[in-house]
Amino acid sequence: MNDCLFCKIIKGDIPSTKIYENEYVYAFLDIEPQAPFHAIIVPKTHISSADEINAQNSIYIAKIFEAVAEIAKAESLSDGYRVVNNCGKDGGQTVGHIHFHLLARRNLAWPPG
Repeated sequence: MNDCLFCKIIKGDIPSTKIYENEYVYAFLDIEPQAPFHAIIVPKTHISSADEINAQNSIYIAKIFEAVAEIAKAESLSDGYRVVNNCGKDGGQTVGHIHFHLLARRNLAWPPG
């Protein structure tokens, strides 16, 4: 997608602070962190939202969660963390490329507020 913010970040057209990358996944630090540690984890293929996950692209979602575990270990997030996906306008999704927020290093109360 030519106008997709995250596709541009993955391609390197927009700078980011990369913390993890493999052939399926790219992860970088959020520029407006909501916790002391806040990473964005995206698939390297364009999937618009959770509504678009199917048998052909679900491998990317599995690889994202494998990356979450690797990032958590590398960043010593042993006290816990939260993984968040927003889907659609009412779900709070602001970029039309599926992504997961990895938040840590503070108490993440529930419900969020």
